[in-house]
Amino acid sequence: EEPSWGQWSVPEAQLHLFPESVEGLDTIELGCGAAYVSGWLARRGARCVGIDNSAAQLTTARRLQTHFGLPFPLIHGSAEEVPLPDESFDLAISEYGASIWCDPYRWIPEAARLLRPGGRLVFLVNGALLMCCLPDEPNGRAGDRLLRPYIGMHRFEWSDDDSVEFHLGHGDMLGLLRHSGFTVDELIEIEVPEGSTTRYPWVSLDWARRWPCEEVWKARREAS
Repeated sequence: EEPSWGQWSVPEAQLHLFPESVEGLDTIELGCGAAYVSGWLARRGARCVGIDNSAAQLTTARRLQTHFGLPFPLIHGSAEEVPLPDESFDLAISEYGASIWCDPYRWIPEAARLLRPGGRLVFLVNGALLMCCLPDEPNGRAGDRLLRPYIGMHRFEWSDDDSVEFHLGHGDMLGLLRHSGFTVDELIEIEVPEGSTTRYPWVSLDWARRWPCEEVWKARREAS
């Protein structure tokens, strides 16, 4: 009944990623994967669209739509270049979708294009500090030492699976959001509740209780 977020399943009541009411809002989930976030929004009365560049993920999303009776449009494509008109949405959201797998210097300006004036952008990503403490090795765990430079962080290439992620430091992210036409409402460096569990191997509960391993950005598109 209540959404939970990130690798520690932190409850919506703590983070408030959704507006107080989404009834009647036009929403787009950027890098939707199986589109569970859009499913949560659709149950609450939003008019949802999801986009993802993985056909396999969208196949799962369509199967879940049928199972739960929650149909909404799904687009096979990149959140860096969405084939939809300007100012089509009231809310753009991403949890470990476009927010880490697309280049922020492309997907964030694209989100600004898609949002109406006053529209909200909300996204959840790995904490910047975590990214500096992760070793580049298979199943490496974050420790208490800085292993990567913070200044200039952007593109992360992992040696174990050839995947690429994108992460920015806070100053660079603030500058990008402002340059793209957003006002930043809030940055939440997530405090993981005591007793939380995760199926992911790269950060321990002790680490996540001392330093933020995930963060939520909330921004609002300014009027033109």
